[in-house]
Amino acid sequence: MLKPDPADPIVITGMGVVSPLGVGVETVWTRLLQGRSGIVRNSRFDTTEFVSHIAGLVPSKESDPAGFDPAAYIDGKDIKKMDVFIQYAIAAAAEALQQAAWYPESYEDQAATATIIGSGVGGSPAMARAVETIRTKGPRRLSPFTVPSFLANLAAGWLSIIHKFRGPIGTPVTACAASAQAIGDGMRLLLTGEADVAVVGGAEGSVDPISIGGFGASRALSTSYSDNPAKASRPFDKAHDGFVLAEGAAVLVLEKLSHAKARGAKPLAVLAGYGTSADAYHLTAGSPDGAGAQEAMRQAIAMAGIEQTEIGYVNAHATSTEVGDSAEIAALAAVFTGRGQDLSVSSTKSATGHMLGAAGAIEAVFCVKALQTGTLPPTINLENPTEDAAQFDLVPNQPRAKNIKFAISNSFGFGGVNAALIVGMAPSHAD
Repeated sequence: MLKPDPADPIVITGMGVVSPLGVGVETVWTRLLQGRSGIVRNSRFDTTEFVSHIAGLVPSKESDPAGFDPAAYIDGKDIKKMDVFIQYAIAAAAEALQQAAWYPESYEDQAATATIIGSGVGGSPAMARAVETIRTKGPRRLSPFTVPSFLANLAAGWLSIIHKFRGPIGTPVTACAASAQAIGDGMRLLLTGEADVAVVGGAEGSVDPISIGGFGASRALSTSYSDNPAKASRPFDKAHDGFVLAEGAAVLVLEKLSHAKARGAKPLAVLAGYGTSADAYHLTAGSPDGAGAQEAMRQAIAMAGIEQTEIGYVNAHATSTEVGDSAEIAALAAVFTGRGQDLSVSSTKSATGHMLGAAGAIEAVFCVKALQTGTLPPTINLENPTEDAAQFDLVPNQPRAKNIKFAISNSFGFGGVNAALIVGMAPSHAD
C-alpha cells in the first residue's frame, strides 16, 4: 500500500464548487449550514409522463445572484461545443485554481500537472438531444461537436487544453464513486512522483429524460414529494423513498506539502487516506452488511496511519434509499466498533440531492470546511430516524459545533464500487 510521508503529506490547496445550492465554496457552505435545499421542480423538460418531477438543479444567474452563467467562464463560441457537465467542471476548476494560485507557465510545471475529473454518466443530455435531432431532422443535421460534447473524459480534456496541463489525464467513470476515485487517483500520482500537482474532482449534468426515466424505471428515485421538493431527500429518515437526481461539479487541487510551501501556497487540509474496493455482489445494491464499504474505509484508515477512534465525522454516501442507507450504517457499525453518539454522521445529499459522479468531490469539500470551521453540516429533513442509524449522532436539521481531527467521506456506486477518503487538519506550521 502506498502511504503518504507524514513529514510531507498530500495537501489540498484549492477547491471549487458548482451545485444546486449555488456556485462558489463559501456561498454553498453557508447555505448548507442554513439548512437550505437545492431540490426544486424539474424545469429542464416536460416531466408529465415521468415518475419523478423534481431534481437538484444548478440555479441560473438570472434566478440567483450566486447562480451559474457559462459565459463567465467560457468563450461564447465554445459553449455550444460542450454539454453542461463540462461547463460545470470548467467553472469549479476556475475557482479551485484561483484559490491555489496554480497557473503553470513552464513546460516542466505543465507536464507535472495531472488532470483527473470523474463523471458517472457524462453528457447524457447531449446524447438525448442528438437522438431527437436524428429522429426529427436526420443524422446530417448533427453538429460535428456532438461526440466531443458528451464523452465523459472531455471535462478533463477541456481543463487540460484551457490550462495547458500536460501531465497524466484520466476520467474514472465509476458511477457515484467517480469523483472520489478521481481524488484517490490524483493522490496516487503524487505519491508515485508521476505528478507534482493534481487537479481532481467530478462533474455531472445528467438531469435529462434518459437519466430521470432510467432511474425512475429502476424505482430508485423519490416520487412522493413533488409538491414539496425541498423535503424529498431525507437520508436515514423512515419516510425516505428514493434519491433525488442532481447536477454540478467540484474540483480540488492536490500537491505535496513541500511543493505547496515552496511556491507559497496555503494548505487547506491534508488528504490523509484513500481506500477503494468492489462488492462483487450485485449490479445496483451493496451487500446488506456493507462488506465492500467496510473494506474501502479500512483501507483508507490504514493508509492514513490512524485509529478509527481519531475520526470524528463521517460524510455519508447515504442517498435516501432504504437499502443503501441501511447497508452503509451496517458498514459504519462494523468499522467504528465501540462508537456511538461520539461519531457524527451526516448526509449532505439531503440538501444537494445526489450529484452522481460529482458527489464524492463536493462531499470532500464539505469535510474540509467542517475541519476548518469546527462546524458539522446537518442532515436536513431528518424527522424520524431509522432505528439502526440512530446509534450515531446524525446531526439532525441543525449544524453542530464540533472540533474534529479527521473526517471520512464515503462514495459508493452501481457495479459495486466503493471509495473512501480521509481528510485531516492542515499542518499548523504551514498556516
